[in-house]
Amino acid sequence: MAKITFDNRNNQFYQSLKVAVDQYFEGKKIKKTGDWRLYIKTITLVGAAIIIYLSLMFLNISALPALLLCAVLGYVFACIGFAVMHDANHGSYSTKPWLNDALGLTANALGASSFFWKQKHNIIHHTYTNVDGIDDDIAKSPIIRQCDTQKWVPAHKVQHVYLLPIYALSSIFWLFFMDFTKYFTRKIYTTDAWKLTAKSHVIFWVTKICYFTFYMIIPAMVWGIGPWLAGFFILHAVMGVTLSVVFQLAHVVESTEFESVALDETKHIESAWAEHEIRTTANFAMGSKTVSWFVGGLNFQIEHHLFPRVSHIHYPAISKIVMAKCLEYNLPYNKYDTMLQAVASHFKVMKTLGKKPVEVKRTQAQAA
Repeated sequence: MAKITFDNRNNQFYQSLKVAVDQYFEGKKIKKTGDWRLYIKTITLVGAAIIIYLSLMFLNISALPALLLCAVLGYVFACIGFAVMHDANHGSYSTKPWLNDALGLTANALGASSFFWKQKHNIIHHTYTNVDGIDDDIAKSPIIRQCDTQKWVPAHKVQHVYLLPIYALSSIFWLFFMDFTKYFTRKIYTTDAWKLTAKSHVIFWVTKICYFTFYMIIPAMVWGIGPWLAGFFILHAVMGVTLSVVFQLAHVVESTEFESVALDETKHIESAWAEHEIRTTANFAMGSKTVSWFVGGLNFQIEHHLFPRVSHIHYPAISKIVMAKCLEYNLPYNKYDTMLQAVASHFKVMKTLGKKPVEVKRTQAQAA
């Protein structure tokens, strides 16, 4: 297994930043976890999902409106993942661990596994962000190439064209393949997974069976195989695209940096961990309250990566502190003013990475 170390001896930036952020919460006399704003969002999103599902199961709805409701349900599911599941599995939703654990299981309700998500996201991705060879979010693939240290294959030439269809299939892929691969191999990409307890085994299988029952068996009985299959695909296509695009805008854009490590290699990164997070992460649409509400504050990825135990509802406020500290310590603060700009940057990066490496070098030489 590859191993990465950071030079945390020179860590004044993060130490100073933590003091400033702590002073903010102490001065406001507020907790770092969620408050009524997050609770209202949870009730709204979860309530909407339940109403849409029950409407599809019990109301006499014609085909086209039903398919549109499936698309809306897929979007709502993605927003639950951003705004509820994400905070809960980071322990930032509430000061009560049992509530975080309970709401963290919304990952399982969406077809994933909170057990493996915590390791893949909280531990691996947050520690080794954009490190090719460890970070599962940019895992090597013959389908898409996400950084220039990954092997190029001819299919990558048009990856920017088929990118959205791949994203549309992503949630179906982890529902039927990725979680089971992690479960049976006990590995998350190149990293050994935690050992499952008896409780974890039970939760994994019970929630998988419940998902297949409520989203496959019962709907197929109500609607028939063909209509159910169409609705199921539309739901996952919308959810997969929404989840994938939002997460990609945080790390695979023009302004972010990458590292790489070979299997079984030990590599030392000369910067402190916090500085690595700053350089490998980007924000977008920071001024849009609408975007922030629906993506669960993940448009403030820099703040999230530096303070994952702080609820996303506080990110707009502490972003001002983070920007000031980045300026003070001469560090970049990667951001895009609008979501559209970030999306354009992501597709531009993927198109560039799709070119054969010699073509990229030739283009760069001509530009110079």
